[in-house]
Amino acid sequence: MSNIVVYTDGSSRGNPGPGGYGTVMMSGQYRKELSQGFVKTTNNRMELLAVIVALEEIKNAGANVTVYSDSKYVVDSIEKKWVFGWQKKNFKDKKNPDLWKRFLKIFPKHKLQMVWVKGHANNTENERCDKLAVDAAKGDNLIPDLGFENPPSGPLFKND
Repeated sequence: MSNIVVYTDGSSRGNPGPGGYGTVMMSGQYRKELSQGFVKTTNNRMELLAVIVALEEIKNAGANVTVYSDSKYVVDSIEKKWVFGWQKKNFKDKKNPDLWKRFLKIFPKHKLQMVWVKGHANNTENERCDKLAVDAAKGDNLIPDLGFENPPSGPLFKND
């Protein structure tokens, strides 16, 4: 069984505004960095998307995954199990239901632990994620965040 350490961060230049996420994934001698920028989004969406993308990137189910994030929104929603209450109420009046539903599809495949870290506190990997996220938000290859710009009305997934 693999042990994977993930650092994540999100950025938004304006809230909403151009945004991006950054992740650093490490397991043994392996290291992978991921980032993407979006035309218009929010900081919280990018914080959550960073976690989702990292989990989706893991090839082997059942991995022990520790995710370090400076987002209380993401860490508390998962560790305090708020997201499961929101799910029972079909995310009524909650922000980012498209991303939370995407998270709920991937997270059971792994043994996930979320850990909050203080942002901008000289944590090397958190600082690297911040740079990846900020650079992605400032980049030339920004793509639309369709869940933000054109939120679907009605069910988001087939079984909703």
